[in-house]
Amino acid sequence: MLRATKVRIYPTTKQAEYLNAQFGAVRFAYNKALHIKKHAYQRHGVNLNPRKDLKPLLSVAKKSRKYAWLKEFDSMALQQAVINLDVAFSNFFNPKLKARFPTFKRKHGKQSSYHCVGIKVLENAIKIPKLAPIEARIHRVMTGKVTSITITRSATGKYYASILCEDGIPTPAKPAYLEEEKITGVDMGLEHYAIRSDRAKIANPRHLINASRNLRRKQKALSRKQKGSANRKKARIRLAAIHERVANARADFQHKLSRTIVDENQAVIVETLKTANMMKNHNLARAIGDAGWHSFITKLEYKAAEKGVHLVKLDQWFASSKTCHCCGYKMPEMPLHKRIWRCPECEAEHNRDINAALNIRQKGILELKAAGLVVSAHGGQRKSVVQTVAA
Repeated sequence: MLRATKVRIYPTTKQAEYLNAQFGAVRFAYNKALHIKKHAYQRHGVNLNPRKDLKPLLSVAKKSRKYAWLKEFDSMALQQAVINLDVAFSNFFNPKLKARFPTFKRKHGKQSSYHCVGIKVLENAIKIPKLAPIEARIHRVMTGKVTSITITRSATGKYYASILCEDGIPTPAKPAYLEEEKITGVDMGLEHYAIRSDRAKIANPRHLINASRNLRRKQKALSRKQKGSANRKKARIRLAAIHERVANARADFQHKLSRTIVDENQAVIVETLKTANMMKNHNLARAIGDAGWHSFITKLEYKAAEKGVHLVKLDQWFASSKTCHCCGYKMPEMPLHKRIWRCPECEAEHNRDINAALNIRQKGILELKAAGLVVSAHGGQRKSVVQTVAA
């Protein structure tokens, strides 16, 4: 199984200068390949393939006098930049992803370079090509073969290494026999971040909204600085530091919550959320973006896979909020402001979010059974239960 670990690294001044130059070389290779591809199509109608047509040009460019400086940097990092361009175009032409057309990479902001040859993880350092070992804070024991190291520099100037290892451990098999009490449905919300089918409500931390006042103050300070000045650079870093702190707090919250949910259950059922469509509501767009539901579901997905837990994603059109979980009656309309409602069919009173979580769980159990899994109200692998379900 592949496992990634992100660690903070502390390059010396000379190492940082080299890494910054390598980021520039990687950015140059990406932008140059994009320019050649666009120019060939606009002028000659030729659609060049970045992997087959543009990647071989790197070795040709290194032999020229104009681009001989590219020899100073890791060739695999430069080749990966062109491969990334190929992936970007594949994503753009994939109708399911709705990715944007690839654009030129900017000098400012997050930078990265990929390495897969001549790499090592030492006791308190990492080794990448053409550099002495870089000091690192290795906070976790890494087992198996190191397959790649990706170096990144954040907008605040901090350096990180994402280390990918093949630990040789096979992916655990998912259980064929499930206990109902270990199956949970999760409804995502804004008033509460997540509502579980056991009626537990997880508060929404609202990281970005809580930091908005500080962000406005730092943004105003940045806008007052003269462009190109040292003070403007300092103000930009202060602003980026707040955004980084918000992103780290959100990721930490999502990691802890997803780990708790996966560890406590054999199956997790969630809805497929189209946040891009939901954010068209300008009154809720900021809150939805702050919640980061998509990244949370992604964390749930890979944690469930490595733990051997079933993750069921329901169809986005499943009417979980306006369907009575007691009798199945479906309300014709359910406005967003209506948090408590009464079923006209069975007279049951529902909390909108808890009702949705219960419906998600019930629907997920039906899909698990349809996939051939045995869901028992008492657990275990008793013969009588298996025969009853099979009958």
